[in-house]
Amino acid sequence: METDDYYNVNPSSASWDENDETCIRLRIPADYAGLRLDQALARLMPDWSRNRIQTWIAQERVKHDNQSCAAKQKVWGNEYILIYPYFNEQSSAHNAEAIALNIIHEDDTIIVVNKPVGMVVHPGNGNRQGTLLNALLHHAPQLENVPRAGIVHRLDKETSGLLVVAKTIEAQTHLVRQLQQRTVKREYLTLVLGQVNQNGTVDAPIGRHPTHRTKMAVTTRGKAARTHFKLIESLTGCSLLQCSLETGRTHQIRVHMHSIHHPLVGDPVYGGKPKKTTAETGRLLTEFPRQALHAWQLALIHPENAQTVQWQAELPDDLKLLLDQLRQLQARCDASLEPGYPISGQAS
Repeated sequence: METDDYYNVNPSSASWDENDETCIRLRIPADYAGLRLDQALARLMPDWSRNRIQTWIAQERVKHDNQSCAAKQKVWGNEYILIYPYFNEQSSAHNAEAIALNIIHEDDTIIVVNKPVGMVVHPGNGNRQGTLLNALLHHAPQLENVPRAGIVHRLDKETSGLLVVAKTIEAQTHLVRQLQQRTVKREYLTLVLGQVNQNGTVDAPIGRHPTHRTKMAVTTRGKAARTHFKLIESLTGCSLLQCSLETGRTHQIRVHMHSIHHPLVGDPVYGGKPKKTTAETGRLLTEFPRQALHAWQLALIHPENAQTVQWQAELPDDLKLLLDQLRQLQARCDASLEPGYPISGQAS
């Protein structure tokens, strides 16, 4: 997850109330013993820079046993810390928009959304409107006081499926730590080119492509990344897989499957051409307009009650239609296939 800051900190004479909903209540983990206070808080709250946290400490917005603290003081583990961040509502760069959301679950702490194909998660260059963040700000205006409107992980624009959003700063901190500790379980369904004959794991670091800077690649200079895959269904010229992430690198499944010569169907960046299939099946695979990837299952520890919870989302219509068409073609092909039947990529 990226860690850009979205709020400006300025001195304020406002009084602080321990019951204020914007107050962050944290407990320092025991294994942080010996760290400086600012280092420990930077690890616990990666959505803010260490410099931002040092500013809050200097402004006496960080309290230990209701006492002011110093950035350089050591922590010993299990201390309770109160933080009163400053939010400048005038500086918000993102607008609320009345965009329909497919909400799978919502309570006082989290929202689980089934993101549609074509929706950008967070505003960026060329995508300032119509994003999931814009929609969330309209649906739950209090998210204006949570970094990134509570978004803790992302999906590519053309990838559909489940995302969890935190409604409070404490929930966001809890979920970020779960992502770091890999207790958030994310399962994807994807259609890849070629025949995958067995289950497996791709354990290969991912970083920026050395020459194409808009792409990612398996590279020794990248960050550790691990993807487990399991065969769900074999079809002519392609395979339906379930992929599980241990890490959350940019384009991870797309890059890893490409690296083992099974790129995703429809992937405009890392894709390939269908082989050893009929012309009609090859056309279907080639013409699918996006990467065939769907985040179908999400499991995590609920930030409020510590219970393990899980949700699922059915495949979107375009991917269901493609699978139905492929199955029908395969059934016809199996019924009529004779020795010498011509297939794309082989001599007839």
